[in-house]
Amino acid sequence: MAISYKRLWKLLIDKDIKKKDLVQMAGLSSYTLNKLNKGENVNAETLMKICVALDCSFDDIMEIVNTNMTDGE
Repeated sequence: MAISYKRLWKLLIDKDIKKKDLVQMAGLSSYTLNKLNKGENVNAETLMKICVALDCSFDDIMEIVNTNMTDGE
């Protein structure tokens, strides 16, 4: 299982917001943005800051994807 932030990147495109603008809006560090870009885990407080800045919910910015699926499943 892994976390995908593709929904966040799509939402930014839909709202015409650049990643650097999100950093300022949500008070994120460049380190945190890099973690998001790599699909790494970030804490719930960070996700909450993003949701407040973008007026959305967790489901709007992330999803859990199954990385262990094989062709027979």
